[in-house]
Amino acid sequence: MGGRIRVRGFDGKLVFITGGSSGIGLATARLLAREGADVVIFARGRERLENALAEMERDRKREGQRLACRQLDVTDHHQVTRVMEEAVREFGTPDILINCAGRAYPNYFENIGYEQFDETMKVHIYGAWNTVSALYARMKERGGYIVNTSSVLGFMGIFGYTDYAASKFAVIGFSEALRSEAKRHGIGVSVLCPPDTDTPGFAVENLTKPPETKAISEGGGLLQPEEVAEALLRGMRKGSFLIGPGSAGMLYRLKRFFPWLVDLFSERAIRKVTKEK
Repeated sequence: MGGRIRVRGFDGKLVFITGGSSGIGLATARLLAREGADVVIFARGRERLENALAEMERDRKREGQRLACRQLDVTDHHQVTRVMEEAVREFGTPDILINCAGRAYPNYFENIGYEQFDETMKVHIYGAWNTVSALYARMKERGGYIVNTSSVLGFMGIFGYTDYAASKFAVIGFSEALRSEAKRHGIGVSVLCPPDTDTPGFAVENLTKPPETKAISEGGGLLQPEEVAEALLRGMRKGSFLIGPGSAGMLYRLKRFFPWLVDLFSERAIRKVTKEK
């Protein structure tokens, strides 16, 4: 099959979104509801899911759209398999799967315990693997589209994010390999790589972020989740593999073609903080 696989339109499409109760996942769900898609969001917390669903209901394009929520822990392989099978029986095979579940607790490497590292890998890479594997056989029968959420830190490792960057680099590798395999089945694959975004999770990140990390990210700006969601839909319409909202596209090109420049900027920020201590 030649050429890119694109999403021609979202009206009437069935979309499953993990991590859909807040942040980028919820912003994407609301935007898709306005586009006329049927949307099912998945997350762990019942209350946040129900609040998110109420917001989606206000954004629906028309009566008759199916908007729903289901509790799900993406790190639990058996639970993911069961819940996704139930969702397929109830709503059908999704045309689009968007994996948005994630969180970050930046810190110095020596302060990141094995338990945090283990959970980080499970949420990001195991989570994406679990949902894709639960739905892939069904999606192969009719084609579709898969988006896995990585980060700017999926292609450039930054001070303070050893566990997070490791997991997000893995998401890009997984997505690139999957894209090569899935294309023959009419399934497109993209990886979303947002920069800093003003989400509830970002506020939590700042609680443990080392001063060196803050110095590196200063001046980089802060996107709103709605901006990331709009960029995501544009990227899916184009069939882009790496979707980089805001400054992410520029950062990707800098890291790829001028890695020394990225390293120089980071080292200067780190040295400045070290001198101030």
